[in-house]
Amino acid sequence: MADIKQVADAADMIVNGYAFTRCTEGYRVLNLNRPDRAAVFSKDGRVLETSMDDIEVRICFIFRRR
Repeated sequence: MADIKQVADAADMIVNGYAFTRCTEGYRVLNLNRPDRAAVFSKDGRVLETSMDDIEVRICFIFRRR
C-alpha cells in the first residue's frame, strides 16, 4: 500500500480528498481517504486503470478537467 503522506506531498493538487499527480501516461489519482481506490487517466481523459467505482471515476474526471 502507498504511503499516503508521501503521495500527498508529491501530488500536483489535492481536491476533496483526491490526490492528482501527473505521470507519463497522463494522471494518477488516489483517494486519500481510501487508499485502495486509485485510477490512472490518459492525457485525453480515458480511464486506463482503476479500482474506483463509477461514481468516484466521474468525480475525478470532473476535477481533472478543471
